[in-house]
Amino acid sequence: MTTGASDGPRIAVVGVGHFGRHHARVLSTLPGVRLETVVDIDLARAQATAAEVGTAFAGDTSSLDGRVDAVTLAVPTDAHHAVALPLLERGISVLVEKPIARTVAEADELIAAAAANSVVLAVGHTERYNPAVAAALSLVRSPRFIEVHRIGAFPGRSLDIDVVFDLMIHDLDIILTAVGGDVASVEAVGVPVLTDRADIANARLRFTSGCIANLTASRISREQIRKIRFFQKDAYISVDCAEQEVEGWRLARGSGPVPAIEGGKIDVPRGEPLVRELTDFVAAVAGGPAPTVDGAAGRRALALAERVAESMGAT
Repeated sequence: MTTGASDGPRIAVVGVGHFGRHHARVLSTLPGVRLETVVDIDLARAQATAAEVGTAFAGDTSSLDGRVDAVTLAVPTDAHHAVALPLLERGISVLVEKPIARTVAEADELIAAAAANSVVLAVGHTERYNPAVAAALSLVRSPRFIEVHRIGAFPGRSLDIDVVFDLMIHDLDIILTAVGGDVASVEAVGVPVLTDRADIANARLRFTSGCIANLTASRISREQIRKIRFFQKDAYISVDCAEQEVEGWRLARGSGPVPAIEGGKIDVPRGEPLVRELTDFVAAVAGGPAPTVDGAAGRRALALAERVAESMGAT
């Protein structure tokens, strides 16, 4: 049994753990897509998820040829390359959860395979699809300073990677999009607290444009904060990613001696970032524009995350 539209791209979800179950939930009701099957090496988990969304299940990807046009991939990071590469080589489009792969070399192989087989490669940097982030990025012009706090409780998952590749990479992707240009220098520190990998990290990035970004990411806090602040000439933009709220303030210079400060809350239409991300991917697979976060964007974020990790001494 399949769910969703009677036509449109046929999609499978590979890996139905924490993230993959949400992928299946969204795809099962998304217009213009057919959720053909869910796949997981844990057959009991695959069967349970399939029952929840009303589709078929399998224990591996060998049965997908000829049945699907695309997959969303939510397996552990260590398996991204090993699972995604054969799918791309077999002409199946892939949306892979962030980070795109373990290394830039692996990312390059995925990008090359997608290009060689004329299929879509997208990366699940879901925060870029947050309506508040999208609204703020439309207002950012040549920022000079960016401050980021992404702080949350211990997740009990994604522990195969440290906090830079787990959480901070979201903001590295956003900052690269906002600033453009090259990163001239990186200074970072990371501390393993509850695991043998860095659970809290701070990075200071200096761009060739002169912009400086200061980022803190933690997965060991008792509170949750997901905020980004952009400072640019005559303007300040604040984003609360969790609440999907944006404030914008600017200096209005008139004929008088004292400039006025104008702004306040900006109207942001709320929406689930994952729904927006998967809608974007489905449209690309169906022949529409390239995905907002393609393989090249995922590679850029990964390369910068690697530089941060190297600066921390976490090679």
